[in-house]
Amino acid sequence: MKVAIVHDWLTIYGGSESIIRILHEMFPEAPIYTTVYDRNRMPDDFRQMDIRTSFLQKLPFAKKKYTSYLPLMPYAFEQFDLTGYDLVISSNTCCSKGVITGPDTLHICYCNTPMRYGWEFYHEYAGGKNRLSRFFIAWMMKGIRQWDRLSADRVDLFIANSKNVARRIRKHYRRESAVIYPPVRTDMFQIGEKQESYYLAVSRLVPYKRIDLVAEAFTKLGLPLKIIGDGGEYDVIAKKAGPNVEMLGRLSDKEVLSYMQSCKAFVFPGEEDFGITPIEAQACGRPVIAFGKGGALETVKKDRTGVFFYEQTTEALTEAVKRFETMTFDPEEIRAHAETFSEERFKKELYDFFMEQYQAFLQQKKEELGL
Repeated sequence: MKVAIVHDWLTIYGGSESIIRILHEMFPEAPIYTTVYDRNRMPDDFRQMDIRTSFLQKLPFAKKKYTSYLPLMPYAFEQFDLTGYDLVISSNTCCSKGVITGPDTLHICYCNTPMRYGWEFYHEYAGGKNRLSRFFIAWMMKGIRQWDRLSADRVDLFIANSKNVARRIRKHYRRESAVIYPPVRTDMFQIGEKQESYYLAVSRLVPYKRIDLVAEAFTKLGLPLKIIGDGGEYDVIAKKAGPNVEMLGRLSDKEVLSYMQSCKAFVFPGEEDFGITPIEAQACGRPVIAFGKGGALETVKKDRTGVFFYEQTTEALTEAVKRFETMTFDPEEIRAHAETFSEERFKKELYDFFMEQYQAFLQQKKEELGL
């Protein structure tokens, strides 16, 4: 079986890139097609992979400003020649599912999310711009949305990374999908030897992550909070943080692990498609205080591995923390729950799905040929 892997871009390592790493482990001979690849910002093991980039790779500032080339991405993916492959696996958050495959190729899309700034986040994406910019964005995104919807028909089978994303695939693409949760490296996270009194948030500091909400709530409560991460909202959040809130910036994985193992609870205030960090915290045996919407509803067990708040307000988060302070949690039970999202589980479920669907695809072709 000749396999090709397709991904939106490889410019920084995150949750969707960990899926590419695992797909490469499953199919080491498969080339990886992507718009832009920044080898200096990706882990060293990616340098051993057969990565094939689009013409966008050669455009000015493409490695850092790749999202600025969104209008060209549909064209870029359509230029990849995938003739001769038996199975094409696209890992999609933007445009990668739009590759063109022939009738003898099975195209399975692992969808981390439909294009968020084309659908749910469109008004947030366009908001705050001047009138001319809003007009241009509206004109551009109308065409992108039409292409995004039509290109979904090029996919033979969808896999969603959560029930939350499966609902959005159904809403935007009118397609059903299997659900296979993403891989979490739970083996790298273990229950720590001691628990301290601080709460912890780990995130990129961008508006939709709502770390500003955490800083405001804990400043009001006066409880110790540590925030790990950097981004464009760093200064905004720092201004809202009281003396009990410590901004630690970006840290190494080893340092993040140490803080996770020792925290009283992990705070997760944003709405995510799935959300890896709450599971990593639970793998350390630590409970989670999460916004009760999106992927967190599938990864945190209410009042068993964490608590929820259902409005993104300082008041709602404050009340959730106060309620959490009255509760007790079992670290072993929390870790056992996290282990259900392990990498080995992901590999097995994904491989079984690929093989089952490919055999069904071959059988259908034989029946059509009268064999």
